[in-house]
Amino acid sequence: MGFAWPLALLSLLVVPLLAAGYLWTLRRRRRRTVAYSSVALIRAARPRRSAWRRHLPVAALLAALACLGLAMARPQVKVDIPVSASSIILALDVSGSMCATDVDPNRLGAAQDAVRDFIRTQRDDTRIGLVAFSGFAQVVVQPTTDRDELTHAVNSLTTGRGTAIGAAILKSIDAISQINPSIPPAVAPGTNSTEPGATPTPTPDPATPGATPSAPEIVVLLTDGANTRGVTPAEAARVAAERGIRVYPIGFGTTNPTMMVCTAQQLGGNTFENPGRGFAGGGLGGGSSPLIADEPTLRQVASITGGTFFAASDAEQLHDALGDLPRHVQIQHREVELSVWLGGLGAVLVLLSVTAAVRWSTFPV
Repeated sequence: MGFAWPLALLSLLVVPLLAAGYLWTLRRRRRRTVAYSSVALIRAARPRRSAWRRHLPVAALLAALACLGLAMARPQVKVDIPVSASSIILALDVSGSMCATDVDPNRLGAAQDAVRDFIRTQRDDTRIGLVAFSGFAQVVVQPTTDRDELTHAVNSLTTGRGTAIGAAILKSIDAISQINPSIPPAVAPGTNSTEPGATPTPTPDPATPGATPSAPEIVVLLTDGANTRGVTPAEAARVAAERGIRVYPIGFGTTNPTMMVCTAQQLGGNTFENPGRGFAGGGLGGGSSPLIADEPTLRQVASITGGTFFAASDAEQLHDALGDLPRHVQIQHREVELSVWLGGLGAVLVLLSVTAAVRWSTFPV
């Protein structure tokens, strides 16, 4: 256990001082005993009260002060949180290369099927968010437990040109910051994270990757290509690492992509068929193919953030990768503050003290 404001513990010194004063008052009362001729008469006239009733109001008040003093110091304990109690951001690549038919029926169709199964198998209290990215990234569904909303959004995904993996990571961080106040947003207000000149929000005292305590929220990034524009994945990964957010990249598709065929729904209205291999859009540096998952970069993202990289060349392996994910992030460590609970207990004890004093005190008639 630790304390955010340890100096506030000095307030606890009031408790033993008040206890000592109470005991001194009791002893002083005994010394001021008045002699009476009939002790039996005094015993008959004195109200019968057990000793613990006489001392309960004061004991409850002292305990309340102790609880409130501890609450002021903001005690914090580290607890293990299962993945079902955290949130998962699914960042899905919807670039044109996801129409490649090397995975039946095409990459996007297989990914949608696997993601629907993943959503369905999570516990009801697990919040899941959805980020879609091609040439830019956007939050399609904020983290929610509404499985119908998520499934409908997955079914409605449409493709675009380009692959902005770095922007997808930053947008996922922004989605997490909406539900976790301790996580600052990734991109400065007014900055477009998909542009090459975009700069992530600076963090005061950036932490060394791996040194920052892990946040309970995670990002699962599924892509079949390489970054073609915007912030680089490594830069975005360092922003995530500074916030304790782990990214679990999944490189999807074979190394020999075939003809690309998009359904009308995946294109938003028109069927597209391209036997060539150049459909992706956007410039690309480093010589990586936009139709093949950039495994070295994805492994680097996982290494920087403390996540795990998965490779899936077909639908079955993708199902296995998503199904294996909970075992890799089953337990999360998180600091929980106890101030509210101690403050509530202190209020209850004050109420008990007042009630006991009124209930068992004797008043002259």
